[in-house]
Amino acid sequence: MIDLIIFDCDGVLVDSEPLAMRILVAAIAAQGITITLEAAYRDFLGRSLAAISSSLLDAHGAPLGPAALASMRGDLYALYRQELRPSPGLPEMLGRLNVPFCVASSSELERIRLSLALTGQLPWFEPHVFSASMVENGKPAPDLFLHAARQMDVQPANCLVIEDSPAGIAAARAAGMAVFAYTGGSHVAPARLQAAVAALHPDMIFNDMHTLPDRLNLPRTNKKAP
Repeated sequence: MIDLIIFDCDGVLVDSEPLAMRILVAAIAAQGITITLEAAYRDFLGRSLAAISSSLLDAHGAPLGPAALASMRGDLYALYRQELRPSPGLPEMLGRLNVPFCVASSSELERIRLSLALTGQLPWFEPHVFSASMVENGKPAPDLFLHAARQMDVQPANCLVIEDSPAGIAAARAAGMAVFAYTGGSHVAPARLQAAVAALHPDMIFNDMHTLPDRLNLPRTNKKAP
């Protein structure tokens, strides 16, 4: 029984991953570390900045420094205001869901809220917006999804996660939750995600957000926009 839908944000609710990866790779290069876009997608997709910084420290002896983080934030937000778009079908699809939903993302809370606000989705989710900054361990650890379930007062077994990244799918599995993999984002092909996602055996793989309410096998409903 599905009592709560937990949406990832980047690559699921908003088509943001190509924009974010462009900024991330440039910031890493500014520190003298060369990372290909393919490697960035493979190693960093779905992970928090803290986890990315730790990975860079382990692999290259240097984390993301304060200057890089500050410039990334400003550059990314400026790019979002110019180019960020919702995933096709959103936010209209949200009005067809008849179970509670929330968002749980590896991004910082400020970035999640900006992404949702720019794409007209924040009123649908507020105040149920959860960030990896709220827990000790980010994805692929289950902490964030378990935190969201606790805050929404729903048992993990009754939650469905909508994710696009291998790290997020692994986190949902570790949390004991069902998980649907969304592969409709523009980053899926360049990140070569289809095979990586399929290898993790999510409960369903789908590429059209319009179809999600019908895939849930729930009675139809139409909520008014908040």
